[in-house]
Amino acid sequence: MHRKNDPPVTAPPTVEVTFHMEDPEPLTGKHDKLVKVMAAKGENLLDVALDHGINVEHACGGVCACSTCHVYIRSGEESLREADDDELDRVEEAPALQVNSRLSCQSVITGDGPVEVEVPAWNRNAVKEVPH
Repeated sequence: MHRKNDPPVTAPPTVEVTFHMEDPEPLTGKHDKLVKVMAAKGENLLDVALDHGINVEHACGGVCACSTCHVYIRSGEESLREADDDELDRVEEAPALQVNSRLSCQSVITGDGPVEVEVPAWNRNAVKEVPH
């Protein structure tokens, strides 16, 4: 279950986003720990990840009702929309909370980047299969 941006983002992909993955194989089916992609302003980091084959867990479908899409923003926080109270309430429920913790579904790109995102090794649903 996953919701796409409403309305769809039509801006060109001009913002570099780098995903760092401690344990990439369950998320991508590959061994690459670093994936650099281009994203558009207005996209959230969950959609960017999913659109590029990085299967970040998102049990609630990306509607800020859980904390499963919890990531760490290594750099570029200023290029993301500020966290609102709903996100802050949810992210407090996430494991291994850090000062740079965000929900990827709520981290909307608003600036020029670049943005660096760490996807922790524990962010995966062991029941889901990696896409073929």
